[in-house]
Amino acid sequence: MDAISLLKEDHKLVKALLEDLTGSSTRAVKKRTDLLQQIHMNLAAHTTIEEEIFYPAFREAGKKEEEKMYFEALEEHRAAEDLVLPDLMKTDPGTEQFSGRAKVLKELIEHHIEEEETEMFKDAKKLLDKAQLQELGERMQARKLQLLKQLKAA
Repeated sequence: MDAISLLKEDHKLVKALLEDLTGSSTRAVKKRTDLLQQIHMNLAAHTTIEEEIFYPAFREAGKKEEEKMYFEALEEHRAAEDLVLPDLMKTDPGTEQFSGRAKVLKELIEHHIEEEETEMFKDAKKLLDKAQLQELGERMQARKLQLLKQLKAA
């Protein structure tokens, strides 16, 4: 699978998990806890393969505009993973506060996905040929499996 297809597949999964989470009620404490754990694990693996493999290749192949996209994407990861998600994980899943924080996380991630899929990926297809995208995808898939295994063991 090429790099862009792999990332889009991850996006679809995380969006579905976030949809389930934000659609759940304050009574669904176990469901919310389980969904949050899945979101955390999948986001951690996804952002790591982007930051370690895809983004550097994209930045290297591009120019000034791609460098701007690169840094913006890193900041969006930081906002979601270092600020919003940790707060959400410390929030009681049986509260409306949890509901609000889950919605903010969902909106932040959906915005990020939208930008990646409409701008960055379109650019990447012009800057990187099929063979490069395929090779990146293979490296990313191998690293993702390794990360998920580590995260599940933790």
